[in-house]
Amino acid sequence: MLVTIGGGSTIGLGKAVAVSTGLPLVCVPTTFSGSEMTPIYGLTQDQEKTTARDHKALPKVVIYDPQLLSALPAGVVGPSGMNALAHCAEALWAKNTDPVTDALALDGARRLHRHLRTAYSDQDVASLGQVLVASCLAGTALGTVGTSIHHALCHLLGGMYDTPHALTHAIVLPYAVEFVRPSVPTAIGRLAAALSTTAAELSDTIWALGLSVGTPRGLRAIGLTEAQVGLAAEAALVKRPSSPRTLDRAGLHRLLKAAWRGMSPSVR
Repeated sequence: MLVTIGGGSTIGLGKAVAVSTGLPLVCVPTTFSGSEMTPIYGLTQDQEKTTARDHKALPKVVIYDPQLLSALPAGVVGPSGMNALAHCAEALWAKNTDPVTDALALDGARRLHRHLRTAYSDQDVASLGQVLVASCLAGTALGTVGTSIHHALCHLLGGMYDTPHALTHAIVLPYAVEFVRPSVPTAIGRLAAALSTTAAELSDTIWALGLSVGTPRGLRAIGLTEAQVGLAAEAALVKRPSSPRTLDRAGLHRLLKAAWRGMSPSVR
């Protein structure tokens, strides 16, 4: 039996070992990655991150204990919670959405809206527990329906430049939401309602939430250059990941350049 205690990277390693060995897996998450609820795991080699899906990667047992997270640094709590919000959001417009996963994702988004700031500022066990529930719901939803353009870009950046997983998701999320917004109005409207905002203000609301829980202002704040994000946009054009909005060179460059600058998504 394999036992993994830790965040998404630790759990991901356990999942990869479980797949290769056939050993049963037990996970004790200490962040909000939600990885423990998905059959998806990723491996990085030669500056490229590839993901795989295998039912053997699903743990037999998951143990949630918010008290284990009471000493988690605020600098981890905030971006990790925003990573969970990215899972909720993308689960609403991935290819294989269904009413059950929509309900899970929206419930997770509501819990994050209500509790993430307190979990970040106070390390309150009750709030941490609510964010853990949200990450479980988010992981379950995303693991069922699959990923889309946001995750594809974040995995691309992580593989090419070794950017921190949760921070990358937290930074890119509001710009990815703004990118897909015209193409998925129903999903955007439902997510906006869950976050107590409007569709027009959703990306800015997510951006402001991220800043309030320690998300850095743009990809440049974690060391990327403007030239590097341009290369990532070109690589995304080659890979053509799933996206509800048609991918084109100008649109991808605008998305990633905006994420690099870190300004409000509504600023053109």
